[in-house]
Amino acid sequence: MQFVAAARLISREAQRYGLEAPSFRSPPGVLGVDRTVRRRERGGVVAVAVRERPFVAVLADMIEGVVVVNRLGSPDADQVRTALWAMLNIMGVVASAQVVDDTDITAPRVA
Repeated sequence: MQFVAAARLISREAQRYGLEAPSFRSPPGVLGVDRTVRRRERGGVVAVAVRERPFVAVLADMIEGVVVVNRLGSPDADQVRTALWAMLNIMGVVASAQVVDDTDITAPRVA
């Protein structure tokens, strides 16, 4: 259930930033890999292995899937990663060991 809820949050946030929100599924169709990405004309499909993995690793693969589907390069990719992790922290999906008061979580500037 955590996977589905996280997928909805990440997709919604990606769309809020004007990005293509991929579909998420599990498990990948390729044996022995943790993540696969299939790009489509509009968006894509990110398949993530969930079993026997830390949930934070699953989230990292989902976030990276958003970056890959949207073909983001630096600095846009870094800004999107930071914004998605911040949103997951704010929503209580992941806990931050240290919260910095001046963290800028405004929408990233994506070309």
